[in-house]
Amino acid sequence: MIAIVRTRTLRALRAGIAEAEAATAAARIEARTATDSAIRAENALEDLRSTHASSTAEAARAQGELEALRAQVLLDTEDRAALRMLLRTARKSAGPQQVFVLLHYGRFHSVHGTREDAEKAAERDGAHPDGWLTQGAPGTQRPEAEVTWRIQPMPIAGAAR
Repeated sequence: MIAIVRTRTLRALRAGIAEAEAATAAARIEARTATDSAIRAENALEDLRSTHASSTAEAARAQGELEALRAQVLLDTEDRAALRMLLRTARKSAGPQQVFVLLHYGRFHSVHGTREDAEKAAERDGAHPDGWLTQGAPGTQRPEAEVTWRIQPMPIAGAAR
């Protein structure tokens, strides 16, 4: 069959084909761009999901550590309170085992916690700093009333020996 087409119509059809081909090429480029964007978005979404999963796991681990540390702090606080109570009890019960009584010519002068404190007190009241003698053998001692300054250690009642 033979069709007769006018030149003007033929030109219009050819121009329409060229426009359609240009529009098709532009649509293909846009489709490729959209596909590439979708692929990039999908990859970014996968990365975000992976990061979110690792962040969630890290947060859960940190929460577990925090709970363990809180429990340890509570135990430490209880231990410190118990140790404080034991220390107070020990301080109350572990007083001095003996005191040193300072005698002046056999009469009571003062009581001191250490021998050195008793010597200092006697020296303040006139005793000679180098006049301290150790006690001799039994039976060779002078009567207490003849000794100017004497330090007598005395156990405290109830002190363990």
